[in-house]
Amino acid sequence: MRMTPIILTFLILIIIDLYVFYGIRSAYLTGSPQLTVFTWAFWLVSITLYGSIFWTLMVGGHHVGNGIHRAIIATAFILLVGKLFFSVFLLIDDVGRIARYGVSLFDTSSPTTGKGISRYRFIVNGGLLAGTGIVSALSYGIIKGAHDYRVIRQKIKLPHLPDAFEGLKLLQISDIHSGSFWNKRSVKRGIQMVKDQHADIIFFTGDLVNNLASEMDDYKELFKEINAPLGIYSVLGNHDYAEYLPDLSKEERDQNLVDLIKTHQYMGWDILMNEHRILEKNGEKIGIIGIENWSAHSNFPRHGKLSKAYEGTGDLPVKLLLSHDPSHWKAEVLKDFPDIDVTFSGHTHGMQIGIETGGFKWSPVKYLYPEWAGLYQENNQYLYVNRGFGYLGYPGRLGIRPEITVFEFSKG
Repeated sequence: MRMTPIILTFLILIIIDLYVFYGIRSAYLTGSPQLTVFTWAFWLVSITLYGSIFWTLMVGGHHVGNGIHRAIIATAFILLVGKLFFSVFLLIDDVGRIARYGVSLFDTSSPTTGKGISRYRFIVNGGLLAGTGIVSALSYGIIKGAHDYRVIRQKIKLPHLPDAFEGLKLLQISDIHSGSFWNKRSVKRGIQMVKDQHADIIFFTGDLVNNLASEMDDYKELFKEINAPLGIYSVLGNHDYAEYLPDLSKEERDQNLVDLIKTHQYMGWDILMNEHRILEKNGEKIGIIGIENWSAHSNFPRHGKLSKAYEGTGDLPVKLLLSHDPSHWKAEVLKDFPDIDVTFSGHTHGMQIGIETGGFKWSPVKYLYPEWAGLYQENNQYLYVNRGFGYLGYPGRLGIRPEITVFEFSKG
């Protein structure tokens, strides 16, 4: 564990807290009898939250902990964002005050004695309102948005689809991130929604856990209840390799991957490790290709071998690819595999925060991933990016709801 980055992070957090504390005190509580109560409450909350985060880092971050500890982490995140927004307004006001003070040094007609330079109250009020609004919105995203599952229905026409697969009903889920779950009852409701679709076949496109296979211990029995007559097929995502835990040895990572694969198999999911399966129905066939994580971004693992998985599928009229990271589509699939009909991805989560209304969608993640949510098409090839079933980091969703996607395939 490298202590220097941790210490620097906590120093920055303390500086932000001091700035916000003195900003609120000078604007609203100078000379107020409530100042003592506010001081104790402000620093007690901050010390509790930061202490909890520090403990998480010191134990290696393998697990966030129990429900109470997860709630503490979530609260710390929400309050920090609110404080940052409030700090921006305070900074604007302070810059203005400094500028006015500088002018007053050369303008003898402006008195500089007496009460001094007061804050622009409307700026401070605006900052407090903005910070409170952000805290309220993020809190709503946790309480309501985290498990506000929706079913999205999508029709795709494939001219070469065999008659036996006309009307094929395929369901996709992605990015479960079981290590982030905090409400088992709501997760169970989402699983029931999956079961209620009665899909012919199900795809899971990676990131079953945040890091460790053991994160599924409390949930694998629930997900085992999912079934489909033509099978459930799955692949790995970037979080499934435990590469974000630097304190783990290579042997521990390798064993974790073995355990994770066993978890897929225990749930009845056919995990595709750079390989393919051929579905046959009434003598007609289509191909399912699945690869390990492959990203066009250098900071993510690149274990996928599409050429290997593709071997033996060349004569199949329809090929469906499971590849966790959507950047793979343009980087390799479109260029080198023009007969892969549909690629199914996840990974982006839609950043869990954004706007989707009336056909309009926007999220900051679009500046990192041009294909970040929904259906995309180039020539006769499709990419679908699932917004994810779970969440990571921020334990909620605001404007970007968790998704269960149901596809219906036809010739035309």
